Amino acid sequence: MSRIPQHLETKRQKVVELQEKLVAIPALGPDNQGQGEKQKADFLLSYLRDSGFEDITLINSPDSRVPEGYRPNIIAMVPGEEPGRTLWIISHLDIVPPGDTSLWQGDPFTLRVEDDLIFGRGVEDNHQGMVSSILAAQSFKELDIKPAINLGLIMVSDEETGNRHGLPFVLDEQRDLFGRDDLYLIPDFGTPDSKLVEVAEKSMLWVKISVTGRQCHASRPDRGINSLIASADFILRIAELNNFFSDQSELFSPPESTFCPTKKEANVPNINTIPGMDVFYVDCRILPNYKLDEVLERIKGIGSEIEIKYRVKVEYETVLREQAAPFTDPSSEIVVRISQAIKSIYGVEPVPQGVGGGTVAAFLRHRGYNAVVWATLMGTAHQPNECSSIRNTINDAKVMAYLAGPW
Repeated sequence: MSRIPQHLETKRQKVVELQEKLVAIPALGPDNQGQGEKQKADFLLSYLRDSGFEDITLINSPDSRVPEGYRPNIIAMVPGEEPGRTLWIISHLDIVPPGDTSLWQGDPFTLRVEDDLIFGRGVEDNHQGMVSSILAAQSFKELDIKPAINLGLIMVSDEETGNRHGLPFVLDEQRDLFGRDDLYLIPDFGTPDSKLVEVAEKSMLWVKISVTGRQCHASRPDRGINSLIASADFILRIAELNNFFSDQSELFSPPESTFCPTKKEANVPNINTIPGMDVFYVDCRILPNYKLDEVLERIKGIGSEIEIKYRVKVEYETVLREQAAPFTDPSSEIVVRISQAIKSIYGVEPVPQGVGGGTVAAFLRHRGYNAVVWATLMGTAHQPNECSSIRNTINDAKVMAYLAGPW
């Protein structure tokens, strides 16, 4: 096993080449006005086969919104000494749109290299974890070393827009493939210091709130009902939720539930019209001990008072609702083993912790599988000039290889 870290040290150019190919394929789902992940999946299937992977499975989830009619999910296996157990490393194919391209220093879909850093949409989220997992698996094959347990790479679709065609579909279609004694790693969140091992997530609730008044000319506000004023008051009062859901848990950072008004849709296009409709959204990240129904009822309670005060009508739509999954036990085998690996490769003391963001680990935890989320990331996902570190990509691959054994 001491040969693998040395072997991976020679892979800087391989990281750049792989990232360059991946960045050039904008795998945007149809919810993000894209054509899906097939082109990227086709490249990876060809690359893996050319790299000597023989055990590859393609699982297609039907989706009439994309040209091919399906969303691809890839499973590639490296057989281990103990064939009844597998280390699963799960990354995702899709990316988010680049946003305002004027904020980028160059084309988001053309890789830019500056010393140790590479820039482009998707290089962190989630190409880095994907490339690290491929490098780790390749190292066993290239050095003719058999891992202690099977090493399984899963590359799923639809992670950025709901997961309907991604990991949950794979879990349903391949029930016999996954075991309680398997190890599960999702390299889709992490900190620059490598320390954070994510073992729990908060519940998530996204609510669309529509406030309806009566539109009129701005010179005669007495003839209308200004939905913007009512909406603004409602937005400011969202902070009251902190008083009702005030528990804290040191497992999470931040330790409290969070309630954030975020997106606001446009109302009237001109200045001299009082708007009759305003729409805004609230993003709630809630500690697992609270029920989402309780939060929604509190929001509606505030809304009822807004309706009376301003003579408006308020309607609600739940955009996303995910009750938190059971947390992964910090003393479980996957947490112990990855902590040992991180310590060995990075020389830091890992910290099992919960986070507010959602990952596909929740789908595994809901089904009783202990999963961790870990990588060494710069924290630029979804931002202009998204970047990742070549050095971290290689070192994360070492951690993954260490996890697969021999131990």
